[in-house]
Amino acid sequence: MKLTCDIAIVGAGIVGTACAYYLAQEGLKVIVIERGPVGGGSTGSCMGHIVVLHDSVPHLALTSFGRQLWQQISLGLPEGVEYNQCGTIWLATTQQQIQQLRSQQTYYNQYGIATQLLDQDALCDAEPCLRKGVAGGLYVPDDAVIYPPAAACYLLAMAQSNGAMLLQGCQVMAIGPDGSIRLQGNQIIYAGIIINAAGCWASQLDRQLPIIKRKGHLAVTDRSGAVLRHQVVEVSYLQSVRQDAGASVAFNVQPRKTGQILIGSSRQIGAEGTEVEMPVLAHMLQRAVEWMPILANLKVIRAWAGHRPSTPDHLPMIGPCPGNERVWLATGHEGLGLTTSLATAHLIANMIAGRPCQIDPGPYLPGRLLQGTYA
Repeated sequence: MKLTCDIAIVGAGIVGTACAYYLAQEGLKVIVIERGPVGGGSTGSCMGHIVVLHDSVPHLALTSFGRQLWQQISLGLPEGVEYNQCGTIWLATTQQQIQQLRSQQTYYNQYGIATQLLDQDALCDAEPCLRKGVAGGLYVPDDAVIYPPAAACYLLAMAQSNGAMLLQGCQVMAIGPDGSIRLQGNQIIYAGIIINAAGCWASQLDRQLPIIKRKGHLAVTDRSGAVLRHQVVEVSYLQSVRQDAGASVAFNVQPRKTGQILIGSSRQIGAEGTEVEMPVLAHMLQRAVEWMPILANLKVIRAWAGHRPSTPDHLPMIGPCPGNERVWLATGHEGLGLTTSLATAHLIANMIAGRPCQIDPGPYLPGRLLQGTYA
């Protein structure tokens, strides 16, 4: 059987399902191709934060826009998505870091992002289970957390309600410059536009894509009661995220609506397997207990590891490949795929439709990293 469509999306993670969500609303015939479970891959192995990050203007624009879009659809999300606008508190231990948070607050204020600087007493009131002596924190109240696999399933279901089709258990073998997709078994799908949203596996379909796999570990506790109220992150987390060699850990915990606590995070470059590495996990958990001693009394019921797709400049690739307007990319989001998924899809839908975008798509276009890939 020959299948044809307007849009074929490779990958049913959070980014691919978000693209399907918006493009199906355009009345386009959309096919989503996924070799494994919906919301698997990077989506199934990531923390569920929807957080504004400020390490560059393009990151701030994309994360802020993404958070705005999640807020807009939040009232319609089913209970299983576990949307919780708990806010983020960035923690500082020194006066130098407090000054860093003041600068972060000033920067956020310039872009209309609500924040509140917390002194030691206010921080203790907000999160009484943190260790004593933390100098203060910056509270970002509009940040949220959700359960990523359920969010991907919801977005796909909404796309299917608008006519999108899912081909699950299908391995994509090759993407052609003529809009063809060859599946295992030699079935061919023809699409007007192909969107490569395969995350860490996107480069298997185009070897020239500069995707860097960053391995990360996570752990979740048993039901803990009300010991954590916000997503809490140490201010040096961004330094850990941007480390380009070796392994690093940073304190990052999230409350789950189930009463559990999700504990992160770690970063490793060049670690190919997804097996849990006990030394890395132990270091991550030790750091979490140092920040929040009560965690030592809780039982970790599951730990896992996965990969996040990043690029050399730490910005995702969003838009058409140079040399072929029929092949588009939506990958390289690293640990921000959840936050920026809707923003990514919104940009792609508007670019395909020829409409103005709410934010400048220029910083994310693949042409900055690729030159005539399909020429």
